[in-house]
Amino acid sequence: MQMVFDVFAQIFGTLWAHKLRSFLTMFGIAWGVGSLLLLVGLGEGFRTGNKRNLSDLGENIMMLFPARAPAVPGSMNSAREYRLTYKDYLDIRQESPHIRAISPVLVTSDVHAVSEFASASGLLTGAEPQYRGIRFLPLKLGRWLNDLDESQKRDVVVLGDEMTRNLFPGRPAVGSFILLNGHRFEVIGTLLRVGRGDNNTTNTRCYIPFQVMRSAFPLKGEEAYDAISFLNYQPRVAGEHLLAQEEARRVIARNHGFDYRDEDAFDGWDTVQQAQMMGTIFDAMNEFLGTVGLVTLALGAIGVINIMLIAVTERTREIGLRKALGATNRSIMLQFFAEGIVLTLVSGLIGMALAGGFMALLGNYNGPGGFDPPRLVPKTAMLAIASLALAGVAAGLYPARKAARLEPVEALRQE
Repeated sequence: MQMVFDVFAQIFGTLWAHKLRSFLTMFGIAWGVGSLLLLVGLGEGFRTGNKRNLSDLGENIMMLFPARAPAVPGSMNSAREYRLTYKDYLDIRQESPHIRAISPVLVTSDVHAVSEFASASGLLTGAEPQYRGIRFLPLKLGRWLNDLDESQKRDVVVLGDEMTRNLFPGRPAVGSFILLNGHRFEVIGTLLRVGRGDNNTTNTRCYIPFQVMRSAFPLKGEEAYDAISFLNYQPRVAGEHLLAQEEARRVIARNHGFDYRDEDAFDGWDTVQQAQMMGTIFDAMNEFLGTVGLVTLALGAIGVINIMLIAVTERTREIGLRKALGATNRSIMLQFFAEGIVLTLVSGLIGMALAGGFMALLGNYNGPGGFDPPRLVPKTAMLAIASLALAGVAAGLYPARKAARLEPVEALRQE
């Protein structure tokens, strides 16, 4: 045990004797490790933030919007506009076995809401009860729309969080009444706040039964009564999203007289595909950053090898004297090997600590677009530790073997 203490005392004494050289070497390794963890942490923050943003909409959400269908495939100059209809919804619901749930949606912003306390403007949405099973709409108080509200065309409304606070500041909303363009509605429920900041329009919406919306607030234009704003649907499982999309498109194309294989004829959004694409991008980014970090660590290890070789050259006479006094090759090799390991690991741990501390300071910061702050990725930290250990062995082994192989007489002759 005493020998171990002596070895480490000599190591730290040598490092202190060459402070600038040791600092620059350690700084290079610490910078490489810290940069690796921080960059991968930023990428993970983007990944989790994007995933959370999608989860704020709901799970495996897919949408279809009105679009333009080319009369000649590939030529948008010949395209004609078509509207989605309630019949499209009924046909898709009946003919699409891979669609778990679907709801027609009517949306208008041309509505003014008035309560006995205040007035506000927002988005009015008409949807069927299953809409909440598709979208993420957590209830705060009261209840959601049900089948009786739909079939009996009840004048009831559910308010988003922002709309609730605007119309009923500090007062109970459930059981009260509001006017929507002069139509009287009873508030039956309120929703929890969704998303971060003010960039989520879900919080400024009012939800009423689809049939009430269809009668009282129809879309404008010809054949507007049967038209809907868009379709919200969900595949049975995420892996069937393309089958669900094809089934919905077949019905739309048949009902509106064009080829369902014409991609230009559809306007939609598939959060399953978006999540997969973003996951691929972030995986590639993490691999790239990991490769850059490993190259940085390798360069740092080369720097340590270089420094240790210089140390062997500078201490040749010392090595010769120690061997002349009875030091074994093993003890000489152990000292230089341990010096390389300590120099590498201590530098790496300092870099990890600095990166972890910086990410902790950013823990409460909400990034742009709702992205999460950077976070320490355990997998990357373990990779960094393993790489540091390997770099330390490489940095210490070769100089240590060179020092141990020096002949005492030859070493003592060195000036």
